[in-house]
Amino acid sequence: MAVKKSTSAHAKRSRKKAAASSSLIPKFMKNPKTTMALALLIIDSLLVSFIIAYVPYTKIDWDAYMSQVSGFLGGERDYKNLKGDTGPLVYPAGFLYVYSAIQYVTGGQVFPAQILFGILYIINLGIVLLIYVKTDVLPWWALILLCLSKRVHSIFVLRLFNDCFAMTLLHAAMGSILFGWWHLGLIIFSAAVSIKMNVLLYAPSLFILMLKAMSISGVISALAGAALVQIVLGLPFLLSFPIEYISRAFNLGRVFIHFWSVNFKFVPEPIFVSKEFAVSLLIAHLVLLVVFAHYKWCKHEGGLFKFLRSRISFCSITSGSAWPKTLKKEHIVTTMFVGNFIGIICARSLHYQFYSWYFYSLPHLLWITPFPTLLR
Repeated sequence: MAVKKSTSAHAKRSRKKAAASSSLIPKFMKNPKTTMALALLIIDSLLVSFIIAYVPYTKIDWDAYMSQVSGFLGGERDYKNLKGDTGPLVYPAGFLYVYSAIQYVTGGQVFPAQILFGILYIINLGIVLLIYVKTDVLPWWALILLCLSKRVHSIFVLRLFNDCFAMTLLHAAMGSILFGWWHLGLIIFSAAVSIKMNVLLYAPSLFILMLKAMSISGVISALAGAALVQIVLGLPFLLSFPIEYISRAFNLGRVFIHFWSVNFKFVPEPIFVSKEFAVSLLIAHLVLLVVFAHYKWCKHEGGLFKFLRSRISFCSITSGSAWPKTLKKEHIVTTMFVGNFIGIICARSLHYQFYSWYFYSLPHLLWITPFPTLLR
């Protein structure tokens, strides 16, 4: 009898020890998605190293970037005089700071820059995998889809485009928002815009989410923080040649070259460059945003217009008792990815490197559809 009691007590102690040791393992490590994500990061790190070592670099914009940066570092503050062999500088000031730092670290040499961009690729992939692990949309095995794009690998480590930094910061902003750090997310979002303005395609859906999650005063302060980032980064140019800076760095009406267009190359060039075509795409963009906002993003609030009325009413402004609200992570990611994809569909010109703008959203967008897995 004593032996049985001793055995039972020993078994209980063993179970307690096992429970204690398992409690030391973070919850997220028990998620099969986490194990898969870590494995993918390791494997893709090896793949990126192989690409840098053995696949020839393709020179496209690197020399132009370095020329524009050299002009800036040489003291030029007039944006119309910052040029490269592919044309004038058309990106906001954040681009100059980022590539000035890259030039300083690499000496303007391609190979060390490729190593830097390889690290950036892994950082971006890690952030994207974190977003997918935090949401419950994709099965664990489908995470591999995020690593299968030959073009995205090329964009990062063989082309060295500024899209890479812009999208990495955008994904970091999304990650911050998923953790409820809205003000930090808006600051990072603004930093991404300062490198390339395509990030603004996320702005309409992000604004809807802010109105749903934050008080009006919170929305205003977050937007003020984002605006302050643009002012601080652009200050050297705003104090010297403000019109030149704003008109060139934030030129929303720029006409792209028809030859380089991927999505609308079938459209005759006279139509492609026409103002009517641009306005038609803008109207289509706005209509699609309103439709999705009304029937999808604000469905539980009674539609877009009822939701906006409730937020801008006097009571909403003076009383913040109902806010802040915690939004579902899946809702945040879906709304932002769909909003961006609508902009992609309605963009007048997509170049090959623009694939990085939406590639990482495709698995999520496919898995929120009712289609069978094989069709996805």
